[in-house]
Amino acid sequence: MNFNNLKNTFQESIFTWDYFVDFEKVKLNVQKVKVELNILNSLIGEDNIEEEFIKLVDEYPKVRQALPLLVAVRKDKLHDTSIITDMNTLIAENKQYIFYDPINDNIKKELLIFFCESGLKDIFQNKYIKNLVDYCFGVEVGFDTNARKNRTGTLMENLVSKFLDAFCEKNKNYSYIEQATQKRIRETFDYNITIDKNSRRFDFALFNNDIKKLYLIEVNYYSGGGSKLKATAGEYQYLHGFLKSQNIEFIWITDGKGWLTALNALEETFNHNNYVINIDMLKNGILETICL
Repeated sequence: MNFNNLKNTFQESIFTWDYFVDFEKVKLNVQKVKVELNILNSLIGEDNIEEEFIKLVDEYPKVRQALPLLVAVRKDKLHDTSIITDMNTLIAENKQYIFYDPINDNIKKELLIFFCESGLKDIFQNKYIKNLVDYCFGVEVGFDTNARKNRTGTLMENLVSKFLDAFCEKNKNYSYIEQATQKRIRETFDYNITIDKNSRRFDFALFNNDIKKLYLIEVNYYSGGGSKLKATAGEYQYLHGFLKSQNIEFIWITDGKGWLTALNALEETFNHNNYVINIDMLKNGILETICL
């Protein structure tokens, strides 16, 4: 292995079509509030909309739970969301209770303030939205694009797992697990490791059952640059030494053109660690070279 081979064979992309939007999740999330959204549709275009809004939440209190989605806020984020209610004193209040507590006159008053001040009243009254179900479908698509970063990691893990499947199928004395914690490694392979922190979880653990040899694997893909690349390279230098002291091999599988912005940090780790490889190397049978 040489560093030039590593840096010259980074993959332009590992994305599959489902990387862009998880439409199944989008449809499921919209379906959860579809009834409430259709009830709220009755407010669109109403002239006396404030009065009708209060009557609606009074008769159908559950429609309140769909309101945060209309302003692109997740329910679980409401716990951390406070609204400045007085610009002079910058007093902020958490308004989560108005969407879930038993309905009363104070909550109806606060809900009306939310409806008006958030801009929803204007949107409803002037028919900028024709159908709330369709509108929220778009909101959910927007939410889902924020998950692309996590999907990139999942795609890389799925790709590497295919190579591990093929390797273990060919070499029956090897087996592997995903999301390998200290406990899972002990329970699966009857092998004890020391960890540096309780949250430590390796993407894969590959084990030679004949000679009781353990390989711990971390994978990632970077399509763009950033400070995290240098930090990751430094962490994996430390991790390599920490595991080597336990006679455990550490394999770092990384890829992506983002590394072209941090080659010095990557080369330093490449020279320090035993195994820093990419997808092209996996295609060319590097696991056999490392493990056999």
